[in-house]
Amino acid sequence: MKPSKWLSLGTNLFFKKVYDIHLGKGKAMKKSSGFTLIELLVVIAIIGILASIALPYYKGYTIRAKLVEVENTMANVATAVSSYHQDNQDSWPDCPTSADIETSLGLGFRSVTRVSNISVSTDGIITATVQNIDPLVDSKSLTLTPNPNDDGSFDWTWGASSDFPIHLRVKRSY
Repeated sequence: MKPSKWLSLGTNLFFKKVYDIHLGKGKAMKKSSGFTLIELLVVIAIIGILASIALPYYKGYTIRAKLVEVENTMANVATAVSSYHQDNQDSWPDCPTSADIETSLGLGFRSVTRVSNISVSTDGIITATVQNIDPLVDSKSLTLTPNPNDDGSFDWTWGASSDFPIHLRVKRSY
């Protein structure tokens, strides 16, 4: 059986179309998919720039979050010192070490890992030495100083050693 004229014409058109597509003359090869190398490099550069900006901020936030443990410990000591001051005819406790604070004021510091030493001076100033946070703040001191009000209560003012980074100092009052 001999193929018809129409069948061979259709077959030739089919093979011509496949041949053109293979050589890049058809529409199928003009359609691009994926990204060019330049586009990928631009995206990588943008991600690198954003990361270089974000990482220092992230480090500062993690240090501030760890300093909250120190601040909360000092606030607990300030509450105990205020009570001691009111109960003992306006005298301040003399607690030069953490062990003295534990025995005189009844506070425990065994679970606190970010304070190496905490003390209360005879004028009520609470001083804590920071540890296990970051080299920027380790071995530096934070202080809480009592400021008496007319009604007998106290406002506490935060302070820091002169080498404590300014951007990490406590900015609130207690």
